Amino acid sequence: MIEILFENAEMAACVKPAGVECQQRLPALLAEQLGGAFWPVHRLDKETGGVMVLARTPGAAARLSALVAGRAVHKTYLAVVKGCPAAPADRWEDWLFHDAARNKSYVVSRPRRGVKAAALAYTLLQTRGQGSDAVSLVQVELFTGRTHQIRVQFAHRGLPLLGDRCYGGPPADGLALWAWRLTLPLPNGQMQTFEAPPPALFLTNR
Repeated sequence: MIEILFENAEMAACVKPAGVECQQRLPALLAEQLGGAFWPVHRLDKETGGVMVLARTPGAAARLSALVAGRAVHKTYLAVVKGCPAAPADRWEDWLFHDAARNKSYVVSRPRRGVKAAALAYTLLQTRGQGSDAVSLVQVELFTGRTHQIRVQFAHRGLPLLGDRCYGGPPADGLALWAWRLTLPLPNGQMQTFEAPPPALFLTNR
């Protein structure tokens, strides 16, 4: 069963399980569980779990997609990375190129065809261990939604996510990236926040 955080005639907010593809499989599972049809208006990597919002009508899908495109939807993630960031908080801006054939993104030095700007901010919540054994829990505010953005921006700085084999992360029980919180404006202008507690991988010694 998919955990439902909120539901009305326009949309549903749910907790996507890690390992569930979000563009076709998740809408199908929600249709079986709740009835009707669902349209995803943003994406999460298959390996990433956490909060997702899906529309229940084409009109709602258009409205919510416009909010996402206009950066009116605020997304907060939790990640566990190998090592410790140099600063307790920072904002990173990079140029990213996504190789669709390999389904992998790269930080590049300058804009060119196919390259897009990527920006995020992080706050260090906790570090355990020292030196090569250190791992850190970080809170990440995502300002752009590029493919594998959090994963590649941290890996580029020598801080790969635990369980992220694609970007050099150490082995773990799943990818240590969780869509923790999502805030968006409702049609009446009120801001609505949906939040899902992370699994145990993110909570050790907190």
